[in-house]
Amino acid sequence: MPIPQNAPSIDRRLLRDDVYHRLRDAIVDGTFAPGEQLRDADLATWLGVSRTPIREALLRLSEAGLVVAQPGRSTTVSSLDLREIREARDVVAAMHELAVRDAVESLTQDDLEAMRAANDRFRVAIEQNDIEAALRADDELHGIPVTVAANRALAAVLDQFTPVVRRAERLRFSSLGGRASLARHDDLIRLCAAGDVDRAAAVAFDTWRTLPTLEEE
Repeated sequence: MPIPQNAPSIDRRLLRDDVYHRLRDAIVDGTFAPGEQLRDADLATWLGVSRTPIREALLRLSEAGLVVAQPGRSTTVSSLDLREIREARDVVAAMHELAVRDAVESLTQDDLEAMRAANDRFRVAIEQNDIEAALRADDELHGIPVTVAANRALAAVLDQFTPVVRRAERLRFSSLGGRASLARHDDLIRLCAAGDVDRAAAVAFDTWRTLPTLEEE
């Protein structure tokens, strides 16, 4: 058959990113457990794609520390390493501090209302002990200053290291220390609304820096 000349091409970058995020989320939420072997062919069948985006995604996951790749042998989900989790947490905290510092003066009333709404959802999720919903709401709240800051390098760093922190939270804790997080969220929104750049940035840093990891309670 003749090949159509005017058909839109598939955005390979979007496919690659989608595969990466699907695999990353499966590791973070525990679908793939630490030590579990990941086979290209099985993953390709599961996601309905070729092996190429799978291999590219596994390489990115290796760089993020979520899998351990042994060329020519096997790829396995990495175990939780306390030092790596602490390092990732500190990097994430620093990036959120920078995002808030850059975003405060540009936040609109709609942005602030969206942060308040996300915190309301976070509060309900904590009361119901729904960790997945709490994490989604938390990501939404903190994602607003990140979006407003519009720093692509900062967003890329968060995309790489936040899953490491989230994975530890899901696998280790039955709660998020949610009451303390709620209070910090309230402080963050209040300070952002008041235009207090320094104090808002400090709260953003503390919110992430004080998250417990594995042995820390």
